[in-house]
Formats: sequence, structure tokens, C-alpha cells
Amino acid sequence: MTTESVPVLIVGGSLAGLSAAVFLAWWGVPVMVVERHPGSSPHPRAIGYTTRTVELFRAAGIEMPESRQGSVSPRRARVESLAGAWFEEYAWTPGGAQPRIEFSPVRAAAVAQDRLEPILRRRALELGADIRLSTEFIGFTEDGDGVSAVLRHRDSGREYGVRARYMVAADGAASGIRTALGIGRTGEGLLSTQRSVLFRAPLDEYLERGVVQFEIQQPDFRAFLATYSDGRWVLMLGDDVDRDEDAQRERVRKAIGRTDVPIELITTGRWELAALVADRFSSGRVFLAGDAAHQLPPNRGGFGANTGIEDAHNLAWKLAAVLSGQAAPALLDTYDAERRPIAELRHDQLFARADFKAHLKAPKPDVPILDDVAIELGQLYRSAAILGAGPDLPPARRPDQWAGQPGTRAPHLPVMADGEERSILDLFQRGWVLLSEDDRWAAACESGRRLGVPITFAGIGTDAKPMKPDAFPAAYGITATGATLVRPDGYIAWRTAHAPADRARALTAALGHLTGLEP
Repeated sequence: MTTESVPVLIVGGSLAGLSAAVFLAWWGVPVMVVERHPGSSPHPRAIGYTTRTVELFRAAGIEMPESRQGSVSPRRARVESLAGAWFEEYAWTPGGAQPRIEFSPVRAAAVAQDRLEPILRRRALELGADIRLSTEFIGFTEDGDGVSAVLRHRDSGREYGVRARYMVAADGAASGIRTALGIGRTGEGLLSTQRSVLFRAPLDEYLERGVVQFEIQQPDFRAFLATYSDGRWVLMLGDDVDRDEDAQRERVRKAIGRTDVPIELITTGRWELAALVADRFSSGRVFLAGDAAHQLPPNRGGFGANTGIEDAHNLAWKLAAVLSGQAAPALLDTYDAERRPIAELRHDQLFARADFKAHLKAPKPDVPILDDVAIELGQLYRSAAILGAGPDLPPARRPDQWAGQPGTRAPHLPVMADGEERSILDLFQRGWVLLSEDDRWAAACESGRRLGVPITFAGIGTDAKPMKPDAFPAAYGITATGATLVRPDGYIAWRTAHAPADRARALTAALGHLTGLEP
């Protein structure tokens, strides 16, 4: 049996796996993706992608397609049927409308997963990723230097080996890799088994008010109906009954409340609505991502797919840094330290909200409901790759309440850079970046580079000029002589409000601690 070699092997070519491939290839890491299916699932599945996800894709050269849902604020309604009585409408964000603050240069997007995956696949290939469809993962062994996997091409039956330094398990909620590693899961568990009917019908007239999800409530019928805003709809049924096409059409017509609408059945599905988080996100040289790490049911905050995409981004830059020698292997331990608490936070937020609170198996102390913007743009990382994020801080809050706190996403600011108006976020995600209004910090970056870590200095007021005076110190919480160090993933790793006596020494010590490359 022949054996090939690659730095990173990704098992699973859906959203999390393809995102990991894009981000790793973007940072220059050769990567192989194996996916047992010949392409994307015929069922669109996820559709909503948060502002943070769009930021990450944008930085990697991915432009999200236009969508009707992107032009209006989405809403949910409780109805008798589409054509029947509408009992109540809900805002998408808990608490209703939020103060109008521009937290990002982009907006959330609504794109069916089967439309997004080919875009990710193409971008990964453009960046040099090796994607192998119709390829089955048979098993693996691990040693101190890497992972040895056995693969089988499903059409030819040919088996071959792959030797990788690291492996990413993005093989779904029923992850065989997670099971083989003996990693358990905790959480609310199985909530229900759902049957879905994907169909096409001309129902756009019911979308004019911005409602895109409908809770169907009739005396003898309960269901959930949602649109993909491209003519396709999905009807979710919680009774786990296998229906023939006539019975499927009957259920769809009941949800619509009309019999005169042409219905084209596309496909059906059966899946488990569950909430479970893996007890560990890594084991040796193997890392769990996406549903393999956390199974979170669909909700108005978009916690499921988006959490997996953020996993991939967090892990990718760390693998790239370790493989290039720009960080010690201990940096990889921070993946679990940073991402698992985020999954647990989102799990708890799901059951604090009305959508899933009724599914709790036992009463729990009230969990305060956080704004969606706090969860997606204001989450806090605590790990050895962050300096200054103590245990006294909350797990998330609105970005404008953090003011540049280490462990949080670097705040968006409109700036003039390279002769055009841009976001300060455009300066990040290619390496370490030091921000300051004091140009004397530029020389300190030279000392930091002696560790072998590329670090760029961005002078605020010179390289990037904020559109509003005093916006930078207010957003980043430092004085005119202070500095902020931003990681390759756009998170603040360290800051000093005022200039220390020896800038170079302070920066080198911080960077050495963060990367494990102590001077």
C-alpha cells in the first residue's frame, strides 16, 4: 500500500472541514481534505452566517453571494399557516432592536449551505489544497511524530495511506474519530428526531414582512417551516414518521394553508436535534472541529455552523505557526482552552432562550441572555496565548463594552489606509500586528522578530488614520504612548496602556510568552 505525506489531513469536507482547508491554505499550509461523498449534501441545511464568519471569509478572499434575506432584518413568526392567521412575530435578536453601532465593515449573510460549500471548495483549491471527494476514511494510528491514516477511494476501492503531522476531525456529530479517541460528550443531549421535507414552491408573497421562519401551530399539527430565499423551503416535522410523497405533500399543504400552490418535492432528511459538547477538543495530534466537537441545534443566533467555522479559523493559524516554527507546539493546547468554553457558552445560551428552554430536562438557575452581538463579536478567550484576561471577566459582552480588552476580537474602526477608506480589521489575519500612535514602537518590533516571529507595526495616524479623532484610544483602551498586540486571528493578545521604560524588552517578553518561544 502506497503512503503519501501531508502536514495536515482534514477528515470531512463539509462547512467546518472546507473552512479549515481554506484558512490553512491561506496561511500557506499544504493540506489534504477527504470527504466520503461525491459533493455537497442535496439538503441545504445551514443558511445563516454571522458577521464574524463573513469577516473571516472576507479576509481569506471569499465573497458571500447576495441573498434576499441579506436585504432585510430577518424575523420569525408563530402562525396557523402561511395563508392562515399570524399570531405573533419575534425579533431575530433577543431583546428586540439593538443600538445602531457599526461593529464591522460587513453584515451577516444568508446563503444555503449547498451554495456556500462549492465556493469554499473552489477557494481552497485556488490556494493549493488537495481535496479528495468520494474518499472514505478507514482508520488511523498516532505516534509522537504524527498520524498515519488509511483511506479508500469509494469508486475504485483502492486503499492507500497518508502520513500527516496533524489531523483535523471534521467528520460530523457522529464522529468516528472522536469515538476512537474515547472522547465523551456532555450537554442536554438528544432533544428530538426530526424529519425534513425540502420542496420548491412560489411563496415569496409571504416573505414581504421579513419573516423567514414560521412556527406552525394548529390543534392537530405542529411543524417548523423555513425558507432558503431561493424558491426552496424546508418543513421540519418532529414526529419521526417516514412518509410517502403523497403524505409529504399533504403536510406541506397543511403548513402553507393552501391547496392551489404547485409543490415540487426535492428531497427528505432524518436527523437528530441534539445539544452536546465534547469533553475535549483535542487529543495528541488530533483536533475536533465543527459538529464533531459540538452539536448545537439550529437557532436564531446561528450558533451551530458558525461556531464550527470559528473553530477552524482558531485552529488553522495555530497549526500554521507551529508548523512554520513561529510558535512552540504548546500553542496548540490553547485551541481547547479557547474554543470549548465558547461552545459551552453557546450551548447554555440556547437553553436560556425561549426557542429551546422548554427542552430542559431539569430546572436550571436562570442564565442571563446575552445579545447576539456579544456572542458573535464580544466573546472572550482565556488561555496561555492571551495576556491579561483574568477569571473575573465575563465570558462575553458587547464589543463597545470591552474597549480593547485582551482576549477579545480587535474592534472595527474606519480608517484611511493606502489612500482609501478601509476597516482597521483589514490590517490583520496575515501575521502578528502591533498597533500604536507612538511610532517609537516600530523599532521594538525588530526585537520581536529576532524570535523568528514576523510582526508588523501599524502606526495609528500614519499607516492607518482613524476617520474620527480620538477613536483609536477609546476603542482600544490605551494612551498615545501605549500599544496593542493583535494575533494572526484578529484577537488582542496583549496591550500596555502606557509605554514601558524598555519597549523592545516588554514586547519581546510578551511575544515570547504568547508563542512559547521564550527569549
